[in-house]
Amino acid sequence: MADVKNLNPDLQDKDPQMSPEEMAQRREEITKFYKDNIPHLTAQAEYEELLATIDKARAERLQAQLFLAQAAAAQKESEGPTQDEKDFKAAMEKAASNVE
Repeated sequence: MADVKNLNPDLQDKDPQMSPEEMAQRREEITKFYKDNIPHLTAQAEYEELLATIDKARAERLQAQLFLAQAAAAQKESEGPTQDEKDFKAAMEKAASNVE
């Protein structure tokens, strides 16, 4: 892989007057630099795509869990009190009437 600093350090400090041969050489160096980096960028792009896929799957799973929890809560509310809840309420009323 080409080193960015070694491509042409003179370009950092002054306005160059390049000959056509120097410009052609410079183009070749820049092209080589980009071509050398393509495999690394391709691997990084695949990595980023995999992370995005994982994040999307997690979000979808969380959304599904939330939907199921809301559906279960709505179903429980529509059923009315359970037998345990009725027994507890009766026991509390009986205890309250014994205290008075």
